[in-house]
Amino acid sequence: MRGGGHHNENAAAFDAEAYLASVGIGRRVVQLKRKRVFFSQGDPADAVFYIRKGSAKLTVVSKAGKEATITLLNAGDFVGEEAITAVLGRRLATATATTNCIALRIQRDEMIRVMHEQHDFSDLFVAFLLARSMRTQADLVDQLFNSSEKRLARILLLMAEVGRPGEPEMLIPRISQETLANLIGTTRSRVSFFMNRFRKLGFITYNGRIHVNKSLLNVVLHDHISGTKCH
Repeated sequence: MRGGGHHNENAAAFDAEAYLASVGIGRRVVQLKRKRVFFSQGDPADAVFYIRKGSAKLTVVSKAGKEATITLLNAGDFVGEEAITAVLGRRLATATATTNCIALRIQRDEMIRVMHEQHDFSDLFVAFLLARSMRTQADLVDQLFNSSEKRLARILLLMAEVGRPGEPEMLIPRISQETLANLIGTTRSRVSFFMNRFRKLGFITYNGRIHVNKSLLNVVLHDHISGTKCH
């Protein structure tokens, strides 16, 4: 990749992917075990993380102490992008590893520098932000208009699309039924009910991990499952 910046490392053409795969001034690799946090709600927003391997979730806690899952994160995602705002602020959410994770921690000043100086990197980051924004908008529409069963099907499909979208069946990252319930705005018992129904219909299989069959698309696109929908 060729960027438009004047400064680069090793006096060579800038490569955004190589930058994210290496360490240097202002960036280092961090390894987190499952359930460990990248950062917590209220912490100083002093760095952006790029997930190289593993998966995570973003959650918020209300003043009343109720926790809600905002989104799921996978390899190739950035998290903590609020760190690049004009004024150093606080984290609005908590990012927690849902599997063992390897990530690149990029300090706020370094993130701002490379975005200003390297067009390839800023293009990549802006594309990510746009995709995240579109996903958030789709999630809102999903919550407003779809049944909880269809919302669960959509979440499973989105998780299955990560990595190898061309395969008919995909092993999704480990995720609890409680987290799924938080994501779609229903109870864990309803998620358990829907998951059992999906399994009986052959849309998913369990063997310690969840395998999603792309025929699950029928649930989302064509209302394949008949019966009462529970919101």
